[in-house]
Amino acid sequence: MRTIIDLPAADRERLDALCRARGLSRAEALRQALRTWLSAQTPDHKQAFGLWRQRPESSLDLERSLREEWG
Repeated sequence: MRTIIDLPAADRERLDALCRARGLSRAEALRQALRTWLSAQTPDHKQAFGLWRQRPESSLDLERSLREEWG
């Protein structure tokens, strides 16, 4: 799919300089950047699962203390 984007001149100049240095076309550099950005937007549940595993209180104690804050 083709798409048209507007880039400020300063950004385009930096992009073109990086592309020349790396031997990439502007389109390929933008495809790589978009893939990187999209992968960062997808939540990785594996990183979050067990995040509080090392906490000293049990999950029930934590729930109780959080509920006490509401009262």
